[in-house]
Amino acid sequence: QVQLVESGGGLAQTGGSLRLSCAASGRTFDGKAMGWFRQAPGKEREFVAAISRSGLSTYYADSVKGRFAISRDVAANAVYLQMNSLKPEDTAVYYCAAGSVVAFTIRRREAYDYWGQGTQVTVSS
Repeated sequence: QVQLVESGGGLAQTGGSLRLSCAASGRTFDGKAMGWFRQAPGKEREFVAAISRSGLSTYYADSVKGRFAISRDVAANAVYLQMNSLKPEDTAVYYCAAGSVVAFTIRRREAYDYWGQGTQVTVSS
């Protein structure tokens, strides 16, 4: 059974940092693009960041560009999201996703086939 399991969420202060991890099991995802999405209460799930199958290309939402960094470890079958300079508006449940995604659809949640259960990130002001 394919599983994506997120970890690393929690409570941070404004300006602080958190590092999210997503571990994949059941299959390897080295042939898949990996992404992070988030959903705040009452809002739709939105794109945060993604990394291509090769790991050579990364993509970010404008709201996190310059503050967040996505990376992947193919050997560990894992993807990470380093979040710096956190803001209260970053508060959300963060989801890891994987899929056979090409560049022009990498920001679209419907392009991803596999999803984790999410991890809560709360940033206090």
